[in-house]
Amino acid sequence: MSTFQETFNRREFLQKSTLAAAGALASASAFAGNTTAKRKVAMVGTGHRGTSMWGVPVVKEFGDVIEFVGLCDINPGRAETARKMLNLNCPLFTDFEKMMRETKPDILIVTTVDATHDQFIIKGMEMGADIVTEKPMTTDEAKCQAILDAEKRTGKKVTVTFNYRYSPHRQKLYELLREGAIGKVTSVDFHWYLDTSHGADYFRRWHRLKENSGSLWVHKASHHFDLLNWWLESEPESVYAQGSLEHYGRNGAIRGTNCRSCAHKAECKFYFDVTKDKRLTALYVDNEKYDGYHRDGCVFKEDINIFDKMAATIHYANGVNVSYSLTTYSPYEGYRIAFNGTKGRLEAWIKESGKMTLEPYDELMLSKNFGEVEYIKIPQAEGHGGGDARLRDKIFRNPNAPDTFRQSAGSRDGAMAILVGIGARKSIQSGQPVKIADLTDLKPAAVKA
Repeated sequence: MSTFQETFNRREFLQKSTLAAAGALASASAFAGNTTAKRKVAMVGTGHRGTSMWGVPVVKEFGDVIEFVGLCDINPGRAETARKMLNLNCPLFTDFEKMMRETKPDILIVTTVDATHDQFIIKGMEMGADIVTEKPMTTDEAKCQAILDAEKRTGKKVTVTFNYRYSPHRQKLYELLREGAIGKVTSVDFHWYLDTSHGADYFRRWHRLKENSGSLWVHKASHHFDLLNWWLESEPESVYAQGSLEHYGRNGAIRGTNCRSCAHKAECKFYFDVTKDKRLTALYVDNEKYDGYHRDGCVFKEDINIFDKMAATIHYANGVNVSYSLTTYSPYEGYRIAFNGTKGRLEAWIKESGKMTLEPYDELMLSKNFGEVEYIKIPQAEGHGGGDARLRDKIFRNPNAPDTFRQSAGSRDGAMAILVGIGARKSIQSGQPVKIADLTDLKPAAVKA
């Protein structure tokens, strides 16, 4: 049957009521508001990411400064499950605009399917809220431009949650580059590996369809492109890419609809028993009756249309060239990166999971031309290398604190991250490089302001 998660038709979800934003538009930005009053927060999209990253820990850590006033999801069972997980008694909604009118949140957290982010971001700003949105900000250039236009029109603020910027070892890379540890950066080698657990998971879920996720060029790689933009303090000028689907999807010799109902459980190495995860079972399995969405979809479904192997050459406005790749079926998870400069090389091999021996630290290697090699060890921390907690603290506890390392990300950062992936998709289609300036009205800057 056709389900919401498979088609993601949000028209009724968004258009059951008329806009009532005039009064709300006059309010001051919630991110610079009165610190003595609790800021009102609403969330649209109550799945695993919303409840785990922006739900339970936010309620636990910031209950003295924020108050959840509404939760919204097209699946009423999942919304109710989320409310129980967060231990809240706020109202639930399946009608987004009704939630916005009745609760009048200062901050709207957007954690829906990627392809719908633009609708909630724009409507949310029009109805008076500042936005905290999961990456990617959106999935194509037209939606990106619409968000940028709406932010200017409404005077509200979009914050894109690039948590990787806040992890200590990535911050250390930023510091070393700023200090000129390797001189002027000339090129970067950046290769990301997803393992056969996490990587495969993207092909089980709604992400497997390009129309929902923008492909992993956007959903996953926007994280990586944002890191590059931040580390290099420049913006991408052009991208040339190649990609293919050669492992998952139609390449499988066996397949089913989902793992629980599959006849090939015993022989499939990708068999995933979702019922062993109590959280996923509560959020998804127990609520399938409302929409038919399978959290344990088959990684070999023939409708999968995203790439599982990707490579790109990115040219930056400051002259830096980047060689990037993403593999989704590696035996381990992590990445290798090397910055090549006029005075040396800064590199890291970050191992996050899998068959390699994991150390309690991340190690950076700084090699000086005509000099010694220095190894720098950064203690590991939970939550994307320690970035999650630091990002949440910046957003909810100390929004006006000095941004020493320029880690806060706004709409322009969100745009420049996704435009590389959008350009990569277009490059694969045309076989030609794509200029970032041709996608929206943003013009890449050699040095970020």
